[in-house]
Amino acid sequence: MITLYGMKASGNCYKLQLLAEQLGLEYRWIEVDILHGESRTPGFLAKNANGRVPLLELEDGRCLPESNAILCYLAEGSRYLPGDGWLRAQTLQWLFFEQYSHEPYIAVARFIAKWLPAGHPRQAELPRLRERGHQALGVMEKHLAANDFFVASGDGVADIALYAYTHEAPVGGFDLAAYPAVRSWLQRIEAQPGFVPQRY
Repeated sequence: MITLYGMKASGNCYKLQLLAEQLGLEYRWIEVDILHGESRTPGFLAKNANGRVPLLELEDGRCLPESNAILCYLAEGSRYLPGDGWLRAQTLQWLFFEQYSHEPYIAVARFIAKWLPAGHPRQAELPRLRERGHQALGVMEKHLAANDFFVASGDGVADIALYAYTHEAPVGGFDLAAYPAVRSWLQRIEAQPGFVPQRY
């Protein structure tokens, strides 16, 4: 049985729970409280020197960090990761977009707004984060206005990766009223067989 180390409040960790449930995988979940340094212990650092979650550990002891790499590994051979080279490249395109143009703004705004107290110095970052986050949502809206999912093969790891923080974007101060295609896509993801909501 595989082991997933993560923190349920993290969207990057929720991605893996969502895919695992949709694939019907058996897995063991180990909750890691990163806010209290549990990912910085010697034991955890021996598994992931970067000291971050999520982390996949196989039965033979091999460990794989980075949420989107784990998504691709778990989805290999399933409908969630296309075998066609062009469709797979498009999947990777959106996974890179999620980590470079989406998560650093939408997820970080969520973290600051939800977890840091009012008056914390990082609150000053919110206007810029929201500006860049809205740019990412605009890119998604344009694509989803003409497509049901991010890749023509149907819902897959690109959708799961982008869903994880987009569905919580309002927590970070992003009003999704201006993004009807994004809102419809969120509903489509939530209607998929095996979908589980984020619980933390």
